[in-house]
Amino acid sequence: MSPPTTDAYAESRARSDSRPLRIALVYDCLYPFTIGGAEKWYRDLAIRLGRYHHVTYLTRTQWSRADPPETSAGVEIVGLGPANRLYTSSGRRRFIPPMAFGLRVFAHLIRNRGRYDVVHTGSFPFFPLIAASAARAMGGAPVVTNWIEVWPSDYWRDYAGDLRGRIGTAIQKFCINLSDTSFTFSELTACALREQDCSAKPVVLTGMFDAKSELPPIAKVRKPLVIFAGRHIPEKHVVSIPAAIALARRSIPELRATIFGDGPERNRVLAEIGRLELTEIVNCPGFVSEREIERAMSEAACLILPSEREGYGLVVVEAAAHGTPSIVVNSPNSAASALVADGVNGYIASSHAPEALVDAIQRVFANRDALSASSRAWFDTHRPELDIACSVERIEQTYRRVIGGN
Repeated sequence: MSPPTTDAYAESRARSDSRPLRIALVYDCLYPFTIGGAEKWYRDLAIRLGRYHHVTYLTRTQWSRADPPETSAGVEIVGLGPANRLYTSSGRRRFIPPMAFGLRVFAHLIRNRGRYDVVHTGSFPFFPLIAASAARAMGGAPVVTNWIEVWPSDYWRDYAGDLRGRIGTAIQKFCINLSDTSFTFSELTACALREQDCSAKPVVLTGMFDAKSELPPIAKVRKPLVIFAGRHIPEKHVVSIPAAIALARRSIPELRATIFGDGPERNRVLAEIGRLELTEIVNCPGFVSEREIERAMSEAACLILPSEREGYGLVVVEAAAHGTPSIVVNSPNSAASALVADGVNGYIASSHAPEALVDAIQRVFANRDALSASSRAWFDTHRPELDIACSVERIEQTYRRVIGGN
């Protein structure tokens, strides 16, 4: 059982007599209508801040009248326009939906000048950040930005093609100095911001994990199960997992896998499962409840994350909290590998190729009992800096600094 922890942010707020702030959180996706680490982070951040401040979450309307989002005390959710499809059939982000959302954000912030003390927006897909900064220039509230990732120019070209990649690189560089300050979750991204001549030193946050209750004891017996949880988009390389499972079953015949999540690559993943005749071996249930994913994490031998691009890798921390090691990929654009101590709470594969993933899976199974205990021990050791409370406290301090300098 994990040692009890205290919420440093709650303790600091209890000692503070500072007035509550009026905060606008701006992000075009809302958990659980869209599933991902960033979406979960913004949801949890809004809930934590809403305990002591008034938070308005500006997003696209991703829900029907019959199924409105759940709200928490101190948090108001405002839908700005329809939730148009975000991705193309090839799995790339579309340009029109974020542009339209950015215009609606600008209109809202202009109409509500004086309503907010600070606007906190995500960096990508850029247009909401541009909108908030334009409103700031017209007398609006100061703007702070989450830079979960900064893409190098060659990645932009691979992602969007030569022309659009050049445009994306230019817009990203333009946006880096728009806000009053920037947050990031890894030294990888902080370094990239500095290389792009970020005018203000980025604030590096370390905690995204929100442990809402005491963690259960780790399972003594692990199923021969590999799980993935995340969006099915090209850079996650989910389509590599079925082939890796097929190869690994030659030495681990009882091995099975569950691939949670959905996205534009889902049909390719299902087709690969069918091609390899793994329909009885690899389960692909789509989006499921947090409780179901947590149950699978507590039972699985390991989590697999073959992504080449991660701004943090929250799911790795969540897995370690359940005593589940992770397999991640060594990639210059992924911060997830910084969350894995090789042989302690998982393994770092040389690439997302199925053959490389198989080697890591075999190493997990050769050491799975010891890895389960050491994964939980790694989490317990690092829990103070991994906890969301650590980040929320720094975020509020930053809010007050930029408001005071307004």
